[in-house]
Amino acid sequence: MRIDSILKKTLGLAILTEDQCEEIHLASLEVLESIGVKVYDEESLELLHGAGARIDGNLARIPAWMVQEALAAAPCRVPIGDRNGNRAMLLEKGRSYYGTGSDTQTTIDIYSGERRETTKQDVVHATKLIDALEQIDFAMSMAIASDVPVSSSYLHQFEAMLTNTTKPFVYTAEHKQDVLDMIEISEIVAGSAEALQQNPFMILYSEPSSPLKHTETALQKTLLCAEKRVPVMYIPAIMLGASGPVTSAGSIIVANAEILSGLVMHQLKAKGAPFIYGGSAPPMDMRTTICSYGAPEAILNDAAIISMSRYYNLPDFCTAGCTDSQSFDQQAGLEAAFSMLLLGLTGGTLIHDLGYMGAGMTSSMEMVVMTNEIASMVRHVIKGVEISPVTKAMEVIRKVGPGGDFLSEDHTFENFKEHLHFSELLNRWGYEGWKNEGGLDFGERANRKVREIIEHHTPEPLPPEVEREIHTIIDRREKH
Repeated sequence: MRIDSILKKTLGLAILTEDQCEEIHLASLEVLESIGVKVYDEESLELLHGAGARIDGNLARIPAWMVQEALAAAPCRVPIGDRNGNRAMLLEKGRSYYGTGSDTQTTIDIYSGERRETTKQDVVHATKLIDALEQIDFAMSMAIASDVPVSSSYLHQFEAMLTNTTKPFVYTAEHKQDVLDMIEISEIVAGSAEALQQNPFMILYSEPSSPLKHTETALQKTLLCAEKRVPVMYIPAIMLGASGPVTSAGSIIVANAEILSGLVMHQLKAKGAPFIYGGSAPPMDMRTTICSYGAPEAILNDAAIISMSRYYNLPDFCTAGCTDSQSFDQQAGLEAAFSMLLLGLTGGTLIHDLGYMGAGMTSSMEMVVMTNEIASMVRHVIKGVEISPVTKAMEVIRKVGPGGDFLSEDHTFENFKEHLHFSELLNRWGYEGWKNEGGLDFGERANRKVREIIEHHTPEPLPPEVEREIHTIIDRREKH
């Protein structure tokens, strides 16, 4: 007897086969054992030496068994909370989340349309926008706070994100003291160090220096997160033909060796501490020398790195929703949609850089609104087609019969909201209806949406006493 039950087909896309992942893994082990990586942090060298790596000055050669032990110890899932202590994201195989990027030098002003240097207020505006957009799951700063003291700039960015959204966020930091202060702030918000460890709402972005180097600053930040047992991602960004081989496979091997060696040191510091895999390998455009965010090679390599994260059963961090275009134009829409769809189909965990323009140098709030729409469409597609007694609709097909219509049927009324995709900003009018609605193009509608949120959306505030403690920590930094 056939049991009629719900079947949802997933649309998982694997760029690398299991055998190809194995080839990348084995080649990466050979790099680590025979070539090695440069390590510029004394504590990390001591950890490696004590565990069995061969150390020659700053060069560390790491045997395969150490890598295997680190992979076995690293958690396959990393739960992330929101600012209020609720579970917000489960970073594990099969779940995808979307977020913005960080630290752009310039932005497109939402009122004048001019490109200008970023300020702390831009971080505030971007975070308010993220807080209000349903499809954006996590925040990054989107801007450099260039109008505050340099010594505390990253703290100001952290504070701006923390106070303008309850959603989790990924943060950047200049050095270990930044991270110490940010963790102290986060423990105050969470209520205790233990509460923060159980439900962290922030993730540190750290990175090696390609090819095959780990700086003192990057490792100190990474080891501190391991010690405090709060999440960190260790993310290389290798340029094909510049800081890595011009071939995709070669650069992915270099990137993988950097990530795995970072993971070894991280797990030696604190076994089982939360670690997020990932990275990118965009090309250096040989005509212009820019690091291309929108090139198909970049998106393909991101998808391949996602395949490696699934091979290791680790959550990953990847790049989509961005463009090399210098304006919010057709190229921006093309590159953002293509990258978000491909990485959605491959099952990337944390898909970031939504809203980046100009090869990662400029932010666009209108582009964030557009990528919010794209994320909604991608999520609708990757759900696949549900086959169940309700969706097969045999009873209503039988009732309506040949030549009838389904518009007035209860089945349509009861199911259309769940099974049809609705957009707030995309044009679904005929010409006359579009003209009656103002005749605006998508860029104009997106700008109007951004200004509406910036001017009227009020994020949930932190308790006043918590805000005072945060400002005390920032003041303490600036005095020192």
